[in-house]
Amino acid sequence: MYHIFKKLAFSAAIIAGCCAVAAQELPNRREVLQAMVKVNDYFMKKYDCSTPSNVGGTLRPSNIWTRGVYYEGLMALHQIYPRQEYYRYAVDWAEFHKWGMRNGNTTRNADDQCCGQTYIDLYRMEPHPERIRNIRLCMDMLVNTPQENDWSWIDAIQMGMPVMAKLGVLLNDTRYFEKMYGMYAFTRNKHGKEGLFNPKEGLWWRDANFVPPYKEPNGKNCYWSRGNGWVYASLVRVLSEIPVNEAHREEYLADFLAMSKALKDCQREDGFWNASLHDPSNFGGKETTGTSLFVYGMAWGVNQGILDGKTYLPVLLKAWNALAKDAVHPSGFLGWVQGTGKEPKDSQPVAYDKTPDFEDFGIGCFLLGAAEVYKLK
Repeated sequence: MYHIFKKLAFSAAIIAGCCAVAAQELPNRREVLQAMVKVNDYFMKKYDCSTPSNVGGTLRPSNIWTRGVYYEGLMALHQIYPRQEYYRYAVDWAEFHKWGMRNGNTTRNADDQCCGQTYIDLYRMEPHPERIRNIRLCMDMLVNTPQENDWSWIDAIQMGMPVMAKLGVLLNDTRYFEKMYGMYAFTRNKHGKEGLFNPKEGLWWRDANFVPPYKEPNGKNCYWSRGNGWVYASLVRVLSEIPVNEAHREEYLADFLAMSKALKDCQREDGFWNASLHDPSNFGGKETTGTSLFVYGMAWGVNQGILDGKTYLPVLLKAWNALAKDAVHPSGFLGWVQGTGKEPKDSQPVAYDKTPDFEDFGIGCFLLGAAEVYKLK
């Protein structure tokens, strides 16, 4: 009887969430898609799929994390608007890199492994063995070695964790689920002294250098917007993949809910989030990448009936409207993007018309968020 009531309660929650969505003025789907296409067209016209990034005179290959995140977004766009040119652009990129990673199959650096998310997605479309051979070998190495401390910075959770979730589902092998949980739990609970997640505030320190006694100028803990966005997005991508009865799903879900509440509580009045979540005086101002990732997570949560639409829909719509109005240029260029770094002060100043050191990952974040906004109903 308890299970019947539990199911009824869950169904009622979904219905209530859907009613709340209906009561809100949702963005016009055509306009959301137009924004996505415009931003993506800007990137595809400017960059060949194999073009390395030249930052400070150093060339970085186009299969590192920055481009990997872009292709996550492109795959999200392709899912709702499947165009051959998107598929071809992704395949040409993967083939140029021989479906491989920077630093090869023995790399333990999650920044190298991020590309594997798209390799697996492309394999699902056309299951040619070479598409997942290298990423599978790399993940098998992680599974078969005892180390669990590879993700010493929270960005890595988004770069590497969804790869394991996807392989676990694809190969029906729970070893990938267990390994990714072990690595996630180590980062969450053990890195530094007591881990990088603060359950009291529902947010993550970027790495062990930022745990207390480190403080922001206003005396509060330092929570970097995009770093928390990476974890939030990873939880979405993992929860979207793993079975409902996966052993650790409820723990991931609890962290997602805790983060959602914490993020809701620190949104700016204009809809964006600051680079520093708890200190708007420390390089405060609009920032697109963190905002896009928070839109991605909240819209997904509402779409899945996990987040209450009445509570979270106004938050995510306010953020989406701010992005669409204040970040997207007529040309498709994306403004207010903080370039690479690890804390609020990096790649400053952030501005509407400033080109970041890498343009790819910001566009990927935007496309992920926009795709979930498009699915709202």
